[in-house]
This record gives sequence, structure tokens and C-alpha cells, in this order.
Amino acid sequence: MPIDPLYTPENQTQVVQDIFASIAPRYDFLNHLLSFGQDIRWRSHAVRRMCFFKTFRCLDVATGTGDVALAVSRKYPQVSVTGIDFSPAMIALAQKKALNHKNKHRLCFKHGDATCLDFPDNSFDVVIVSFGIRNIPDKNTALKELTRVLIPGGQLMILEMVSQQQYQFQKYYQSYLCKALPRIASLFSHHRKAYRYLGQSILDFPKLSDFCTMIEENGVTLEQVLPMTFGITRLFIAKKNI
Repeated sequence: MPIDPLYTPENQTQVVQDIFASIAPRYDFLNHLLSFGQDIRWRSHAVRRMCFFKTFRCLDVATGTGDVALAVSRKYPQVSVTGIDFSPAMIALAQKKALNHKNKHRLCFKHGDATCLDFPDNSFDVVIVSFGIRNIPDKNTALKELTRVLIPGGQLMILEMVSQQQYQFQKYYQSYLCKALPRIASLFSHHRKAYRYLGQSILDFPKLSDFCTMIEENGVTLEQVLPMTFGITRLFIAKKNI
């Protein structure tokens, strides 16, 4: 069920930057509202499956307002967490949240690009991208970079909303993405276009089989693909090849 095009591969990065800058102040509230609170559960599930064993460092790519990074720091107080995002507005909100965090000395938020990470090889036990990989036009380059900064045997975790669910649920979900979601968002935000983009980016996400192949072509072995909430979201867990 296609919707009006909002971006092309050539201008997607700029479109996404503009959209996230515009919705940053209402981002957390609308995420919780539009997912019926499930986004909190999805992130918590991913964090519980993390494994730290050498560097005790985690990289949260497309950190947004820092929810995953903060959850990692609460769950694993011995771990140092770096969150990067290409939206300065989002990073500013994440840094503000971290000010009152009891483990703030182990938290760092900064501007960054998933396709050109400013970290040495083999720097992190865990690299996670939650609800961000679909916003990156060059997914292959990003996956290469995510793998590069992982230590051998480290975890690559990708949490993402997809459009392939159980058959009986599919048409209702697509209708929600294309019609209901932007309308609900417009009640609380003046940026309806941003939530039209969200629906389109989910529908445009690669087929699951293609994305799984893409992951494994970049130096990792895919160990699990876990569906959550009728398959709305998938957690991809891979291990860097030794």
C-alpha cells in the first residue's frame, strides 16, 4: 500500500535530519503514544539480551533521545555507553536526560554518522541500532561500519519496525501506518509530514530475507531474528565473525 513519496534515496538523509529536528521536543511522547507503549518493552527486551565480556563498552547508533543508551547504563552500570545520532536536536535532548542519570560519568552522547564511525576497529562488545537503520540510505556501508567497530565475537543488534507481519494483521497495520498514524500525530504535533515519513520508511524497508542476507554479507553471523508484537518489530541479533 504505497503512500505519497516524501523522499528519494538521494535526499533521504536531509529529509530525515529536517524531520527529526522538527519533532524532537515531542519525540518521546509520540513514540510511546503511537506504539501504545510497546516501544519501551521492545527496547528493554533488546537490552536484556546484551552480552559484555571484554571491552565493557556499548555503542548506540541512531540513539535519538538516548532511551536505549540510558537503559543499558541502568541495566549494566559497569558498562560505558556512547550514543551517536546525526540529529543535533536529538543529541541535545539525550545529553539533557543524562544530566540526572546516576551513572552519567559512563555516558557520552555526540553527533555521528553511521556510515563513517569515528571509532577505532574492535572498540565495542555491543553495537545496537534501534529504529534507525531504515533511515540510512546506504545500509550496506552502515553495516560494514557497525561490524568494523565490534570486537570479534561481539554482538550486533538491530531493532526495527517492519511491514511484514502475520497475514491476517497485515492490512490493518498498513492502514494504520498510512492513515491513522499521521492523523493521530497531527493532534499533538504540527508535523504530520514527519509521521507520514515514518509510515513510508517502514513500508519501504527491505524484505526480511533480503535484510538478513545483507546483514550476513558484512562480516557477522545472524543468530536470531525475534518477532515482537505480531511481528510489527523484529530484533536481529548477530555475532561478529572471529
